[in-house]
Amino acid sequence: MRALCGAIIAAGAFIGLGLTALGIGTRYSTTPPDSAAQPILVRLTQMDRPLVFILVFLTSAAIVGLGIAFIGLAYHHARRDREFLWEKERHAAQQRTTV
Repeated sequence: MRALCGAIIAAGAFIGLGLTALGIGTRYSTTPPDSAAQPILVRLTQMDRPLVFILVFLTSAAIVGLGIAFIGLAYHHARRDREFLWEKERHAAQQRTTV
């Protein structure tokens, strides 16, 4: 369940980052470039504060979501391994050896 929650958080953050990229591209596409061949370079210090806040917030949410997903998967696999070993040990105790 932890891994699923982390994956949902990360997916939401990545969708938000995609929409933020579209918003940044729309907002700063009207800035005239120096020459027609070079792309427009907009630094974080030149951007609007709300866009920078959203960008930083969603990036941190994506990192946290991926961390929760990977740690949740690692915990899940460790728990399943313990359960498997416990079941294997329990079934081994029930076997009878004939003399």
